[in-house]
Amino acid sequence: MERVLKHKFPVGTRVLFTASNVARPAASGSYEVIRLLPTEGDDCQYRIKSSTEAFERVAKESQLALS
Repeated sequence: MERVLKHKFPVGTRVLFTASNVARPAASGSYEVIRLLPTEGDDCQYRIKSSTEAFERVAKESQLALS
């Protein structure tokens, strides 16, 4: 039976983002969860947005923490 992963952070939650080494540099400060995305492997994914950046990012749950 396939295990269903549940997202830890609901839409609207403020989170801190830790960018991976291969990603473009990330803005410091908190981000807002904009949308819940399908899981990839054993990690839930999110679309997040910083007020200091003009674009949204895709982040894995392992890269996020409550701000």
